[in-house]
Amino acid sequence: MAGVSKVILAAFIVFCILALYFYAHYNWHPLPAETTIDRILVEKSAKRLSIFRHGNQVKRYRIALGRNPVGAKQEEGDMKTPEGIYKIDNRNAQSSFHLALHVSYPSDEDNGRAAARSVSAGSDIMIHGIQNGRGWIGAFHRWKNWTAGCIALTDEEIEELWRVTPDGTTIEIRP
Repeated sequence: MAGVSKVILAAFIVFCILALYFYAHYNWHPLPAETTIDRILVEKSAKRLSIFRHGNQVKRYRIALGRNPVGAKQEEGDMKTPEGIYKIDNRNAQSSFHLALHVSYPSDEDNGRAAARSVSAGSDIMIHGIQNGRGWIGAFHRWKNWTAGCIALTDEEIEELWRVTPDGTTIEIRP
């Protein structure tokens, strides 16, 4: 009887893992192909990235942030995601992470604050997917903040954001 209980428990665990995997990868409603956006809003405390067109919210994504998410980025290596208003100014299809939209951090003000403290403000803040080769993690990557200061989505989500976001799009990052 104990052997049967172990088999049932093992089957239940496998079922739960598969259900979570399915939820992490397939709870997805893609935007229409012709969609473009003009604004991105990141709310760090809510771990949420929202996209807008003409002032109307188009979609929301759950995100992971820098490992030290509270407060604005002060210097290179502090593991914080910056706060402020920036632009998407570049994109990297060959990133170490699945696609990457570059955020125009640091601004002149960010550089000035860092220089006043005799430190580097840092750079290379991106919105990106999961590290290449680890996309199978899917939505589970959001269980903890893990980036060095970037904003992370699932691979499917960054593919969609990449498609709908023109260079020059404003991104506001709030606490």
